[in-house]
Amino acid sequence: MLYSLIRPALFRIEAEKAHGLALKALRFSGPVRAPRGDPGLASEVAGIAFPNPVGMAAGFDKDGEVPDALLRLGFGFAEVGSITPLPQAGNSQPRLFRLVEDRAVINRMGFNNGGAQAAVYRLEARAARPGVVGINIGANKDSTDRVADYATMARLMAPLATYLAVNISSPNTPGLRALQDESALTGLLDAVIEARDAACGEGRRPPVFLKVAPDLEPADIDAIARIAIDKRLGALIVSNTTISRPSLGSVHRDETGGLSGAPLRDLAQQRLRDFRKATGGAVPLVGVGGIATAEDAWARIRAGASLVQLYSAMVYEGPGIAKAITKGLGELMRRDGFASIAEAVGTE
Repeated sequence: MLYSLIRPALFRIEAEKAHGLALKALRFSGPVRAPRGDPGLASEVAGIAFPNPVGMAAGFDKDGEVPDALLRLGFGFAEVGSITPLPQAGNSQPRLFRLVEDRAVINRMGFNNGGAQAAVYRLEARAARPGVVGINIGANKDSTDRVADYATMARLMAPLATYLAVNISSPNTPGLRALQDESALTGLLDAVIEARDAACGEGRRPPVFLKVAPDLEPADIDAIARIAIDKRLGALIVSNTTISRPSLGSVHRDETGGLSGAPLRDLAQQRLRDFRKATGGAVPLVGVGGIATAEDAWARIRAGASLVQLYSAMVYEGPGIAKAITKGLGELMRRDGFASIAEAVGTE
């Protein structure tokens, strides 16, 4: 209710500046407890206990500044990043656009972040706190060896992460999506897993999640599914933003970059179904893209997602969205006769 009153004023502020204000507000939000969870929404995925299946996707908290504040908003997990070995400014501004008529966002941020060492400092400071915090890792734009960048990030972040998310699907770093090619992906994951194991020794080794693009051909989906099974990945995150452009009404519709929000929903839903079929349910899936309501999240779970994530919808619905979706999911779960979220996965 409050957010609906302040949103018109907030939307008069340039999108990236408004994002910065949101981060600042969360940094100073104080030690409010996370809401009491619905036991039926709890599940175990990749050996991790999630209090509920609704997470904040990477891109909102790029530098790991506010993961605990996000958990206090009711998210079952928070994914920070993407973080690269060296700091980088990203692409030139403006690079973030609200498509209000379409309830969408286009971004061409370009992995802007403060680099690994600054993030390590922050994440070490909160390492003893409870909560599921994934770390999304990437490569520097001007790197001459991107596989080495991912290995470096895995080594640095594995001791601090509940899970590692390997992001090879951003459309805003030239050539990055080429790492989804079968041979390149195999070598990349081998390097990441080796670096993770070396960093953690015999201790707890965070599972590796892989974030893929929605703009994939059937052969790509089959190849990625085979590799995910072979490498025993913890999960596939389906999907990142799209470079496709469905019919859009906003004046920003022709901006370059990745499109997210409501127009991505159907494509992301179909891609999730494709990966569910290709993996035969052998690899957990995280559904992302166009999720704004409990009904959206429930449809993704019934299609095969063990977990879901959102980001763009919070721009339009405000910080209460996690509580609203988790409340609605509990009601939908019981309406359809399920005792737990895990029972409903892939039952459409």
